Amino acid sequence: MKMILRAKYLITGDGRTCLQDQAVYLDKEGKIGWIGDAAEAAGRYPEEMVKDYGEATILPGLFDMHVHFGYYYSQPDLDNYDDYMVAYYALEQAKQSLRLGITTVRDLSCPPNLMKQLRLAGQKGYVTVPRIIHADAGICMTGGHGHQDGVEEADSPWGVRAAIRRQLRAGADWVKILTSNRGDIPEFTQEELDAAVDEAHRQGVKIAVHSGTQPSIQMCIDAGFDTIEHGTFLTEAQARQMAKKGIAWTPTITAYTYLYEQTKQMIEAGVDMDNPIAARAVHDQAFFKPAFEAYRDNFKKLYDTGVTVLAGSDMVLYKAPPLPIHQELGYMVDYGITPMEAICTATYNAASVLGIENETGSLKEGLAGDLLIVKGDVSKNIRALDDVQEVYLAGEIVYTV
Repeated sequence: MKMILRAKYLITGDGRTCLQDQAVYLDKEGKIGWIGDAAEAAGRYPEEMVKDYGEATILPGLFDMHVHFGYYYSQPDLDNYDDYMVAYYALEQAKQSLRLGITTVRDLSCPPNLMKQLRLAGQKGYVTVPRIIHADAGICMTGGHGHQDGVEEADSPWGVRAAIRRQLRAGADWVKILTSNRGDIPEFTQEELDAAVDEAHRQGVKIAVHSGTQPSIQMCIDAGFDTIEHGTFLTEAQARQMAKKGIAWTPTITAYTYLYEQTKQMIEAGVDMDNPIAARAVHDQAFFKPAFEAYRDNFKKLYDTGVTVLAGSDMVLYKAPPLPIHQELGYMVDYGITPMEAICTATYNAASVLGIENETGSLKEGLAGDLLIVKGDVSKNIRALDDVQEVYLAGEIVYTV
């Protein structure tokens, strides 16, 4: 659909550039054909429809670099979730992402084949979904974090390699390893982590790791993973190591903050220790409180090391806000970086780590017309992201108010 889009503000996604009174021309292939002064647009393309959004911001479609579209395990009626219902659930998550202006996701563990088939359904035009890059099911040690939630279990360097080969055979784009939960004992050994990275890289794919505690984080840095997910208790020295080695960090601040706030409310309301759910909340608060404080107190210092930061939501809890990437960027700003820097974590940074920066992730001529339009000036107020007006995927409107 060829058209001209105009707005008071235009953010390119590089973390610095906000232009005023610009226009974007979307060509017949759904790509950005031209960006320039709004006053010139009508003269350059006199036959094209013009949409003027006024006091609004045009920015690249957002990325959520840590989703689980098929994570149904926290639903209260689990018995209803056969393969059909799980697929419907995942589709609803995909629709919600587009409503929020998320046009690209990296799914880091779902029921096997679910993301591959959801993406295929989108390509065939059966459904409308964001751009999906996925790791199929994650891989943990026997009895490790996630083993109850469909994650594949593997042990020994060769067992881990075999699991990776199976997932790549099934169509995974990335590999996901889980090697810590909420304790200080690493799950995989250094030899297993080294083998996982070597196997993924040997086959030309990137590999992410769930690691939030010490010494697991250091083991993952030493192994050379491409992204570290959570990194809750990451140190400045380790962040500098990651920057030097080209390892990106997806903090997922919102997920841990939400868990902290929820368990705090339960405790403040009065805990019956005979109630197993309440007792668990007290137990979990011992982890979530320092996790919340670590993000709050350290995020800006870690960001300033130069480590590449990625925005990811990782929200899978029943009744929790789905895909709260706007909140994730809001916390980043609250904790010390600028709105422009925060937006970069969900646009150019993400596209670059995924290797698709020449396809999407920025507003640049020749790139896909993946656009988000929101009311207000996002460069000054990150909360303006909550006022979504329209979303474009490859030049087509996929959501409008």
